[in-house]
Amino acid sequence: MRALRSKPQMIRVTRKPGSVHDGLLTIDGQTLPCQLGRTGTTHVKREGDGATPCAPMRLVSLWYRADRINRPPGWFGRTAVPIRQHDGWCDDVNDSRYNRPVTLPICASHEVLSRDDHLYDIVGVLDWNLHPRSLARGSAIFLHCARPDAGPTAGCIALQLDDLRLLLRKLQPDAVFTVV
Repeated sequence: MRALRSKPQMIRVTRKPGSVHDGLLTIDGQTLPCQLGRTGTTHVKREGDGATPCAPMRLVSLWYRADRINRPPGWFGRTAVPIRQHDGWCDDVNDSRYNRPVTLPICASHEVLSRDDHLYDIVGVLDWNLHPRSLARGSAIFLHCARPDAGPTAGCIALQLDDLRLLLRKLQPDAVFTVV
C-alpha cells in the first residue's frame, strides 16, 4: 500500500495593503513583515525590473557569512554553505552562466555574495528561473536579510535577521513560498 502524500507547507507572501514593497510573510499561522522588490510584485518578471515574481518557489540552497554569524538554524537538516570571498551570482543575460553561481572575478555582470553590508549574512536561493532557465526572466531571486531601514529589494524577499532565523527553524522540506 502506498503512503499518502501530505500537502506541502505553504508560505504565503503578499504585499502589505497600501505599500509597493512592504510585504507580509505567513507561515503556520504566524505573520512576519518582509520587504519585496522596489517596484512591487509582477506576474511577468523581467531581468532588472526590480519586481518580486508572483509564483510558487522553493528554497533550494542556503548560504551564510561564517565570518559574521553562526550557521543558520533548522532548514530541515540540509547544510548551509559558508560564503567565500570569491562567490558570486551571474545576472548577465548574455552569459552562459546566467542565473547561476559563479567564481569571481568574472567580466559578466554579477552579484557579489560576500557583500560589505549585512544583506547576505544569510541568503537562500529560491528556484525562480533555475530549471529550465529563460534568458531575461529574472535572476538572483533570493531570500535574504532586510536592510536596517526596511527598504526595498531588487526583486528578492527580505526579512530582519531574527525573523529569517525563525522562518528557517519552521521550514519543512517541502515548503513552498507563494508570492501573490
